[in-house]
Amino acid sequence: MEEIVASNHSFINFQGMENEILFSEKQKFKQWWLWAILLIVNGILLAGIFKQLITGQPFGDKPMSNLGLLLTTIPLILITLLILNIRLETLIKKDGIYVKFFPFHWTFNKFSWDMISNSYVRQYSPLLEYGGWGMRIGLFGKGKAWNISGDKGLQLEFTNQKKLLIGTNQPERLAATLEQIGHLTK
Repeated sequence: MEEIVASNHSFINFQGMENEILFSEKQKFKQWWLWAILLIVNGILLAGIFKQLITGQPFGDKPMSNLGLLLTTIPLILITLLILNIRLETLIKKDGIYVKFFPFHWTFNKFSWDMISNSYVRQYSPLLEYGGWGMRIGLFGKGKAWNISGDKGLQLEFTNQKKLLIGTNQPERLAATLEQIGHLTK
């Protein structure tokens, strides 16, 4: 609920000032090679469905059944739609860091500053440290990573000794925001 105070006929929204967004970033999967693979595989399977189900000609030298073709194509199209809709959103406000990895999180996860012992921007190896991109669990005590692309991220170390790395494509701006509000450590 918003707190509004009237003074000389002007209205001040105190909660809005406290929750002002200082940094905002939205990321989506943009790797050309991923989209090329999905486009080619989906295209071949859709051409197969057209040829076999619509024109009645077998697709390939050893065609699979119509049902098999559909049961292969439909999940792949659904996976493609899922990847198309995945996005990582990061907000920094005065009261903490908010992160949402849609569609796995429907609302923002809030990490208040009192939960965080260290927050800094670092370079990392997505493949070697976390096994790739997405929602990952790192090896050898690296903690979790939520990343979409690139090799730079906001490393959070929590007071409970857990770690979370949040990928960013704006490392300089993110570090500057953390420094401005006094929460850039290390």
